[in-house]
Amino acid sequence: MKPMAHLGVGIGWRPEIADAVERLSGLDWVEVVAENVCPGHLPESLLRLRERGTRVVPHGVSLGLGGADRPDPAKLAALGERAVALGAPLVTEHIAFVRTSSPVLEAGHLLPVPRTRDALDVLCENVRIAQDALPVPLALENIAALFAWPGEELTEGRFLTELVERTGVRLLIDVANLHTNRVNRGEDPAAVLDAIPLEALAYVHVAGGIERAGVWHDTHAHPVPPVVLDLLAELRSRVEPAGVLLERDDDFPSEAELAGELAAIRAVVTAGPAAPAAPIPAGSAATARTEPDVVTEPEAVAEPSPVAEPSPVAEPGSVTEPGSVAESTRTRVALGQAALLSALVAGTPVPEGFDRRRIRVQARALAAKRADVVAKVAPELPVILGGPDPYREAFLSYAKGRPMTSGYRRDALDFAEDLLIRDLPADPAARRRLTTWWRDRAGAKPPRRIVRWARTLSGRAA
Repeated sequence: MKPMAHLGVGIGWRPEIADAVERLSGLDWVEVVAENVCPGHLPESLLRLRERGTRVVPHGVSLGLGGADRPDPAKLAALGERAVALGAPLVTEHIAFVRTSSPVLEAGHLLPVPRTRDALDVLCENVRIAQDALPVPLALENIAALFAWPGEELTEGRFLTELVERTGVRLLIDVANLHTNRVNRGEDPAAVLDAIPLEALAYVHVAGGIERAGVWHDTHAHPVPPVVLDLLAELRSRVEPAGVLLERDDDFPSEAELAGELAAIRAVVTAGPAAPAAPIPAGSAATARTEPDVVTEPEAVAEPSPVAEPSPVAEPGSVTEPGSVAESTRTRVALGQAALLSALVAGTPVPEGFDRRRIRVQARALAAKRADVVAKVAPELPVILGGPDPYREAFLSYAKGRPMTSGYRRDALDFAEDLLIRDLPADPAARRRLTTWWRDRAGAKPPRRIVRWARTLSGRAA
């Protein structure tokens, strides 16, 4: 695998801190959420950064490559367009699923895939489809999780290693996510770092979070804690990363605090020499690592399956195994993911083997994030409804019976429509304002209650 081009120390570009990012001294590169920019209308701040020679990498959040369905060609094309428009050396996404097609449900968040042979087969084929469609190399990020799947057959390290060996994809390692999974799933970050092929490392994410009632929430809204910097140092002791990036998505601090966090990250990265990761010879088993090949922790409620010998290291975009994933395999993965997502967003029973308390925590987190994002894409709604608290109460009540089936903008319209059908808000002036807001965006008159019932009965409404 070819060495990754040097990126340096960077920060996630967000509109709320765009001016501060431009003023940060010594900034080497930035990462932008791919879905938040339009290739033909790039923000002026990003254009100025590019003119100064600052590299920009698009980071996707909606492909759902770990999902049971094959990647959406339109989403792949859109990600590729952003890579070209930004002159990016690579694009990145996540090892996660975000939706199901039967039933049609959107998580609005990154959810972990089961570390099973079936899920790995589906993921590998989806990755190869994406690699063939994208104009630049692809790297995938390990995600933070609140819960574990029952019956997992592979450890995180083995799962990531085989993914790299079978597809040639690069890895984006988030050390904050390693800490999250240590707290929430009892996984040893050092064992993961020892197990994965560090020569496949594209770059590293660093972020903050908070622990509540024994659960770590990867918020990206808190300062980077020392324990995460310690994990960055652990990684740095094994390999010199081509790039390290600070993520911050909410509750943005002052420019001085951002600069201080970047300085702390840079200090860890430059603290001392690290032996470069030796490439894995083609055809080697790559099993002389410290993490066992299969799960032996108590969370595994099924007997682990035998571990096949890993495939030789592949060049990016190549296919090292013949044929394609059987539809029966995709169906098994789809059924498991649909049962879980339905429990999380539609209130159906929690599938057997999952930690019910953790699933409830995840469900609340998904609803809260959904409310927060809708408020950002439709900031008029909290104002019309009398402020953040009345808005949040109304939205969370709506969300209990209305899982998201499309994007957040559609969700905002559906929320407003639901309120109007129920003759809410109670204040006539606010209701008139909400009606005008909805009509301006939907281009129609809010349907009467009987129309809504008819849609529900015919299966046209969620």
